[in-house]
Amino acid sequence: MSYVVAKRWDKIGSIAIEMELGSHLVEFKRRIRSVIDEREIELFTISRPSAYGEYEPYRFVDSESEFEEQVKLL
Repeated sequence: MSYVVAKRWDKIGSIAIEMELGSHLVEFKRRIRSVIDEREIELFTISRPSAYGEYEPYRFVDSESEFEEQVKLL
């Protein structure tokens, strides 16, 4: 499993969702990128959130729609 993470550059913490690697994850990230300003919000994929302490605290969400809603509120 992997995690898609969104982080606003000037804020503490990030939003994360667990997803399987593959074409669905790629399309999901493309959809998110189309609605965010990448100069302000970083979107990336990681395998272990604990290895990336600089993005803590993580707020884990359960659904893709919830992730999209939360990213728009960053």
